[in-house]
Amino acid sequence: MATIILGLLSQPAFSQTENEPQKTDTITSKSRIKELETEKRRLVEIEKEALKKKVSAIEDQLAANTITKEEAETQKMDFATLAAKNIENRTAIIDNQIELLKRDQDLAPDGKGFRLVFDRESDGIFGMDFQDNDNSEKVVEYDLRTTSSLVIAAGLNNAIIEGQSLEDSPYKIGGSRFFEIGWAWKTRVFDDTNWLRFKYGFSFQFNGLKMEDNQYFVERGEQTVLETFPLDLDKSKMRFDNLVIPLHFEIGSSKKVVKEDRIRYTTDDKFKLGLGGYAGLNLLTIQKLKYEEDGNNRKDKFKQNYNTNNFIYGLSGYVGVGDFAVYLKYDLNTIFKDNLADERNVSLGVRFDLD
Repeated sequence: MATIILGLLSQPAFSQTENEPQKTDTITSKSRIKELETEKRRLVEIEKEALKKKVSAIEDQLAANTITKEEAETQKMDFATLAAKNIENRTAIIDNQIELLKRDQDLAPDGKGFRLVFDRESDGIFGMDFQDNDNSEKVVEYDLRTTSSLVIAAGLNNAIIEGQSLEDSPYKIGGSRFFEIGWAWKTRVFDDTNWLRFKYGFSFQFNGLKMEDNQYFVERGEQTVLETFPLDLDKSKMRFDNLVIPLHFEIGSSKKVVKEDRIRYTTDDKFKLGLGGYAGLNLLTIQKLKYEEDGNNRKDKFKQNYNTNNFIYGLSGYVGVGDFAVYLKYDLNTIFKDNLADERNVSLGVRFDLD
């Protein structure tokens, strides 16, 4: 802002009036707003004129070689910063007075239009709604059927491999993990009861597999196989980053809260069971290796396709109380397209739906 003010010094000043308009009890709110806007412009010009004089004095000192060019630029910027703060503080007072007048008189704006709003209590599509671009007070919806929440989940991750048990998995049970974050909307299915809700949204899933026995993934033609790394690995991990759309039917009790201007259903501290699935895309597959070579620590990252399936879909469910739940998800698609043994990702953890 200070730099902008310096640039504006060369611009022509606004016209000023010598006498302040007299204030009477008959002045309308619109007229008073115009007076305040004129006063705001006048204050800006006062600060600009004061800054112009200070800059001129600095230029005189520079011409007389009493200060260097660098000192002159520093002083100009300091004075411009001070002027910017003065303008910000003084005009903020006037802006508050203008807003107060608009609210008190319920003035409509000069132009009409619409704005896109994002509201967790919106009854629009996916929490987005169009509202008139005016200053009218937001009307509280009497019966709100759709709410939204932040979804965070984390826990253990692994793979179910065709022909072998989970105990024989080549991936570390405790070291393989997943994390999920997303946004979900919840809509009451029936008009007069909230025991069944439809839950939908979007989530980013990060599924990790840590390999056992010093193994890492290698592409061999159209197959991706585990092989032993030639050096001792400190870390060997594959991560799959997915964007999915979860869909669940949620069953559970709720409490009906009736007030004079609204009806709400709350599931705080209430049992819930969600059953459904998800579908989406694999955005990134990355393998990370950490090891020591010739006395040097190496960290390698390989962002490749690894013959993975790009389309992700599966089943998921959760059971819990209030915001907390135990969460299970299972990919129906195989991790790799053409491997001899099918592998499917499975995750078990905890989930939080934060309203």
